[in-house]
Amino acid sequence: MFRGRAVSQRATSSTLEFRKPITSQIRKPSTNWRVLVVENNTGDMEALAAGLRRHGHQVEGVGTGNAALQAYQVSDIVLLDLELPDLDGLEVCRSIRSLSDVPLIAVTGWGTELDRVLGLQAGADDYLVKPYGFRELMARMDAVMRRSRPQAQIEQVVSRGPLRIDAASREVSLHGQVVEVTRKEFDLLYLLASHPETVISRKRIMQQVWGGSWSRRTVDTHVSSLRGKLGGSDWIVTVRGVGFRFGSG
Repeated sequence: MFRGRAVSQRATSSTLEFRKPITSQIRKPSTNWRVLVVENNTGDMEALAAGLRRHGHQVEGVGTGNAALQAYQVSDIVLLDLELPDLDGLEVCRSIRSLSDVPLIAVTGWGTELDRVLGLQAGADDYLVKPYGFRELMARMDAVMRRSRPQAQIEQVVSRGPLRIDAASREVSLHGQVVEVTRKEFDLLYLLASHPETVISRKRIMQQVWGGSWSRRTVDTHVSSLRGKLGGSDWIVTVRGVGFRFGSG
């Protein structure tokens, strides 16, 4: 992936090409980004993450579509490999785009014109085919970030009236009193509360919170439990035939 004067060397058996970067020729961005790297090849992921960190970025690497759907919300930009072991990469792209405007670059070995069209139609802001140079990737990331409108950052602390949801401490409080919730209950409540104007389908909830294992009963059971702990159904509103939205309590 990295280009330099030295003869290239293959870091892995994949289609990615890694070369020592010419750091003087790569302009460091004025802003450090939180980059989510979704890559099913561990060697490729580690090499890319190392290069991005050398340029001051914070990097989280995941190897599956399920993990990507649970990690993208706190990222400034997503680099998404479409060849994933568990989910269709295009569907992961669509799922992220349906809930977020986070800049996303598809990074894949699929290089036909149809592949590019499908990737862009799925919601990718740009499409990069392996093997690629690190300088080109950085330039494309810069361009995508320039084009993207200012993002409404996902709130780390969501406060809605007397309800407070703290993503850092993973704590929920109501009228100043801590509400004990399970890990999945927290993820479900935070997902709804951080998109207060959006009706989120059961399928999207399953993909985001449980990683795609479909079960209507699972979602309904957790919604019912949360309503009980929050003292009523007003915080989570059922939209029949679609899913749920965050209420006003």
